[in-house]
Amino acid sequence: MTEKRPKVWVGDQVYDADAGREGIVTDVTGDGTYVLGPVYMWTGTWTVPGDEKLKVTLSRDERNRQHRDLGW
Repeated sequence: MTEKRPKVWVGDQVYDADAGREGIVTDVTGDGTYVLGPVYMWTGTWTVPGDEKLKVTLSRDERNRQHRDLGW
């Protein structure tokens, strides 16, 4: 049996409906809490108790593809 990947995961850029802003998932803790960081800054993380109100706006794969295309 294969394990199903969650709809939101580390590296995905998401919109947090409760916070009203976008962030990048930096961690998922053992209890299912999602840690998000701002898209354009290195500090100022916040947590979300689950992924129910997170919507992926740019997947990790697509973000990596864009960075490669830009030569980052």
